[in-house]
Amino acid sequence: MKNLIKQIFSISNNEQFEETCLEVFKHQVENCSVYKAYISHLKVQPEGIKFAKEIPFLPISFFKTHEVLSSKDPVEITFSSSGTTGMSQSKHLVTDLSVYDQSFTLAFEQFYSSIENTCFLALLPSYLERGGSSLIYMVDALIRDSKHPDSGYFLHNHEELHQKLTALQASGQKTILIGVTYALLDFIEKYPINFPELVVMETGGMKGKRKEMVREELHQLLQEGFGVADIHSEYGMTELLGQAYSKGSGIFNCPPWMKIYLRDTNDPLSLVENKSTGGINMIDLSNVNSCSFIATQDLGRLFPDGSFEVLGRFDNADIRGCNLLVQ
Repeated sequence: MKNLIKQIFSISNNEQFEETCLEVFKHQVENCSVYKAYISHLKVQPEGIKFAKEIPFLPISFFKTHEVLSSKDPVEITFSSSGTTGMSQSKHLVTDLSVYDQSFTLAFEQFYSSIENTCFLALLPSYLERGGSSLIYMVDALIRDSKHPDSGYFLHNHEELHQKLTALQASGQKTILIGVTYALLDFIEKYPINFPELVVMETGGMKGKRKEMVREELHQLLQEGFGVADIHSEYGMTELLGQAYSKGSGIFNCPPWMKIYLRDTNDPLSLVENKSTGGINMIDLSNVNSCSFIATQDLGRLFPDGSFEVLGRFDNADIRGCNLLVQ
């Protein structure tokens, strides 16, 4: 397993991705009882799968009703979705936290350079006020590994955050502000700032605190409120250990061990290749100990270079986490 994990995080081209996908698929069919049963129900013969795009994608809802595991090791932590009152939560059982650590560290450094000496400020009240958030686990690690004395969380102490941002700007410190959407809006309504060098990363969702907004309107408000040219975003979810990042315009890119496919909205078992929009199917090979092949409840647009845009969610899908901004 250690060799497979090393292989996952060493992928540098499509040929290696395809090869590793097939190895992870074989491992998960053999070791994940839920996925094996699902494949069997579809009457898919695993030995007949020759390409990544032929691999069946497990509906993400299985994480609400089953223990999705491909490892017999003890569970180190259980990440859970925020959910909505009365709705069941997704649970991601993680048997090896070091894989998650590698995934978010390597991805972050690929898109944003070194974690160390970057100042991370986090405005994530709704996440901090509940347990089981994989985002909080990641931000905890970024704050710790930054080794910067000013890195830290802010709940509702917006005046203190404004003073901190002003001081960091004056010192020329590289700074990243990670915030839940509604909290970022609350902040700039009282404390607008002009900090062009600041990276503002919104994690999506109003959490019922404000009405949902189209992305363009939201990002325009945030750009004006922080004095920045672009708003960055993170696309991740409880059921994944990988994240995609957007540096503006809502266009996301994946690290080498993740890849997006689109499925037909009318035929969920078929991929669409001649259309640019559909349901998002995600391959996240860092999910090696659960399931790496997931049919999400998000709708997306895929571009020729592999980047993608999130357009919203399927009807009747519960709203939570991720980037849920409807066009």
